[in-house]
Amino acid sequence: MHPDPRPAILADRQAIEEIVRDAYSPYIRRIGRPPGPMLDDYEFLIGKGSVYVVDLEGTIQGIVVLIPEQDAMLLDNVAVAPSAKGTGIGRRLLEFAERSARAAGYRVIRLYTHETMTENIALYSRIGYTETHRAEEKGLKRVFMVKHLG
Repeated sequence: MHPDPRPAILADRQAIEEIVRDAYSPYIRRIGRPPGPMLDDYEFLIGKGSVYVVDLEGTIQGIVVLIPEQDAMLLDNVAVAPSAKGTGIGRRLLEFAERSARAAGYRVIRLYTHETMTENIALYSRIGYTETHRAEEKGLKRVFMVKHLG
């Protein structure tokens, strides 16, 4: 069993950026440019308290970025270190995101992903997210999805 995610601290920034780079780099060729999470300012997001990490024995294995919005919690990013793929950390991070959204009083959690990230769209659909619409933002073709929390 993995530990619960903890709030990230500035000392985690380099590890967070490495996980994001490793997780999203394979999509650059498919999309034609770096995906949105590779362009985020993690120092700023950590300072806002939006980033959580799974830390196993001093090594960060996964991250999730949660941003409270007016009507829903935005699951802005979830990424797992390549060495931790298949260990359940990703599922743990997604469950944590939903628990956090409920604890903050939200009945809906939302996310978006690039339309070419079909594996992610399929995963999110399997765990209860439904597509609401597609739109282009910041030059990226995104699929928007929501999950209603019980």
